[in-house]
Amino acid sequence: MKQMSLQNIAAACHGTFHGDAALLSKEITGVAIDSRKIEPGFLFVPIKGAHVDGHTFIPQVMGKGALVTLSEQTLKNVSYPYILVTSCEQALKDIAAFYLDVLNIPVVGITGSVGKTSTKETITSILSQKYHVLKTEGNHNNEIGLPLTIFNLTEDHEVAVLEMGIDHPGDMHHLAAIDRPNIMVITNIGLAHLENFGTREGTLKAKTECFDHLKPNATVILNGDDDKLCTVSSVQGKSPVFFGLSDSNSAYANEIEDKGLLGTDCTLHLSIGTVRVHIPVPGIHMVYNALAGACVGIAMGLSLDEIKAGLSSLKTIAGRLNLIDTGSLLIIDDCYNANPVSMMASIDTLATAVGRKIAVLGDMFELGTNENELHYNTGAHASQKGIDVICCIGSLSKHTYAGAKAFAKSSSVLYFETKQEFLEKVSNVIVKGDTILVKASNGMKFTEIVDTLKEIELR
Repeated sequence: MKQMSLQNIAAACHGTFHGDAALLSKEITGVAIDSRKIEPGFLFVPIKGAHVDGHTFIPQVMGKGALVTLSEQTLKNVSYPYILVTSCEQALKDIAAFYLDVLNIPVVGITGSVGKTSTKETITSILSQKYHVLKTEGNHNNEIGLPLTIFNLTEDHEVAVLEMGIDHPGDMHHLAAIDRPNIMVITNIGLAHLENFGTREGTLKAKTECFDHLKPNATVILNGDDDKLCTVSSVQGKSPVFFGLSDSNSAYANEIEDKGLLGTDCTLHLSIGTVRVHIPVPGIHMVYNALAGACVGIAMGLSLDEIKAGLSSLKTIAGRLNLIDTGSLLIIDDCYNANPVSMMASIDTLATAVGRKIAVLGDMFELGTNENELHYNTGAHASQKGIDVICCIGSLSKHTYAGAKAFAKSSSVLYFETKQEFLEKVSNVIVKGDTILVKASNGMKFTEIVDTLKEIELR
């Protein structure tokens, strides 16, 4: 890893090197916090978890060939090198920030209440038409995951597209101080994590903490249709680039044709011209993602043709409006996470399906004091969209059930206390040819439902 010598690492994390001074010029080959992922030449960072302290694995990883380990404790009578630090977690962040500085490549940061991952995928698909891009994988968007993503960068990468997820005030300061974006995208200010942020105004304040750590002359790209984000008039003395469906935005879309589960066609009006595009991922909300991605593409010097090609090659990912055709059923696997805004958007997508439409909806977590009302409104929305069968699973989803029942006309509304209860009766609920949306907060582990549905054989 470029310039990642033990001497530079110790300086970056304000640590004290212990061991043979001849090793100070040696460069590490990788970084791991999981002892099972250690390879020869790696740096091991022992993190203290709720149940396991990584320090207990230091002898094991050094025996496997790690070049050096960090430690919050003085290690006595050891023959291997280590760097003594005050906090391994903070050291991990400091070392990642140093490595990103060394590579000196553009960073696109993405945050928002809803749509971070799908926007990240859209931006990556567009930028990949011109650049070698590294993107955040999975849920590696927090204070541990972000540094680990950065350590996956090589000298071959030309752009880093980094998702930044927070759930408490102050978290964004820690993330943005690591990656210091050249381009910052905020998708929206919604209802996620209101338990911690209090209000949407609190969410806006927490998300926009990223502005304090941007690179000089950074480009800020915001959803101008969002009533909170549109109040941001200036960042670092520059006006943001606003995108949305209103033509008052500097980038906007019109002539939108919803193709249902086949995606969306629309016309993008951008600073470099106008282009007709097809977005092959379902959901009208993907138009916003396309606009955000196009604005990033323009900031990175892409042409209209490259932006169009990037959008047309966009793919779905597991748990994020991922379409699974089993031959008997069409499953919309959107069970990675949920909040009221994303839940309703997914219900809207389901409503465009051909044939019988089934919504399997679970609890949404961290919604604060209004959680009952928000679940109720989600159920009401499902009935109002004409979903044929609405299955509500979980203790909070009793309120989803109540909302769905209150507004049901032609909808059949069912309640199940647990996943297991639903799975025991699922064969009585679905028939061949159904389109089934599966969505809940990640903690509900609805992937089990998706896996079961994939195996069901219907005649």
